[in-house]
Amino acid sequence: MKIIILRLGHRPQRDQRITTHVGLTARALGAEGMLLASEDSGIEKSINDIAERWGGSFYVKRIKSWKSEINKWKESGGKVLHLTMYGMNLPDVSGEITTDNLMVVVGAEKVPPEIYELADWNVAVGNQPHSEVAALAVVLDRLQTMHGNEALKTEFVGGELEIVPARVGKEVKGR
Repeated sequence: MKIIILRLGHRPQRDQRITTHVGLTARALGAEGMLLASEDSGIEKSINDIAERWGGSFYVKRIKSWKSEINKWKESGGKVLHLTMYGMNLPDVSGEITTDNLMVVVGAEKVPPEIYELADWNVAVGNQPHSEVAALAVVLDRLQTMHGNEALKTEFVGGELEIVPARVGKEVKGR
């Protein structure tokens, strides 16, 4: 299973925290990496630093052209799922979505109309305004579970730190 995220658009002054959360959610729920259509190197550095400290092989790569990345992905046999509140509701299409070579497009600024045509699936979580971070979490969890994976039980190898689950308080240990 290979899932990557394409963060389509990123306004450095407005979207820094949200884009970081898109990357962290993608990492926590089993995506391999995130392509970032932005010149903002801070996001790339921040998320790569988290992966280094907490383990796993998640990566962030800045790209120049989202359109060329989508076209390359599709030419290599990959499929594209675009998260949009205007798409088909997730429960109605989840059975058709494959997770082998899946690119999940998460918009920020106004999404160009062309993306709706390039995507194999335009998918909504509830057809209501919502957070792109929440939508990504729901979609990744549902897809992983449908395909027999427990994304919430992923073990992240390597790294310097590890959370010790606790009913009360918080504990982090070094590795």
